[in-house]
Amino acid sequence: MSRSLALFAIGLVFGGGAGFVTAAAYGVTFDGHDHGDAAQHGAHDTAQGGHDHAQATHLPAGPDAPGVSVALTRDPMSGWNLHVSPQNFRFAPENASASDVPGEGHAHVYVNDVKLARLYSEWMHIPDLPKGPVEVKVSLNANSHSPLMVDGIPVEAVVTVQVE
Repeated sequence: MSRSLALFAIGLVFGGGAGFVTAAAYGVTFDGHDHGDAAQHGAHDTAQGGHDHAQATHLPAGPDAPGVSVALTRDPMSGWNLHVSPQNFRFAPENASASDVPGEGHAHVYVNDVKLARLYSEWMHIPDLPKGPVEVKVSLNANSHSPLMVDGIPVEAVVTVQVE
């Protein structure tokens, strides 16, 4: 009986790993949508609640323009803690993938230019980072997922750390 349980556990581990590899190969991510599905990337009207990562939301510069800064610190127990400080911007997870509302949305977190996750608040724990120099970038995005741009410049912040 214990051998059957061990084989079952091994099958779950390898099956789950194969599932993750297959999902990644087809563009499926943990952020709630399939990057390989054109219908989720501009093939329908973004004003109706779809989203288009390629279409930016352009905003004028000025005192009310959104901005963002980030800090990344090693967690005393494990991993890293990312602190995102938006200016003139409100995290609105309740409106993700809905119509745009000025001054609200969510963030996208990238590690070495690979999207890690959506972010709906100011803090995020990153369990592990690759060894060597690592760039963590946070971009502010509208509810429709389009990146925010102020005077043609993406609203994003980058921090680089050396991971031993």
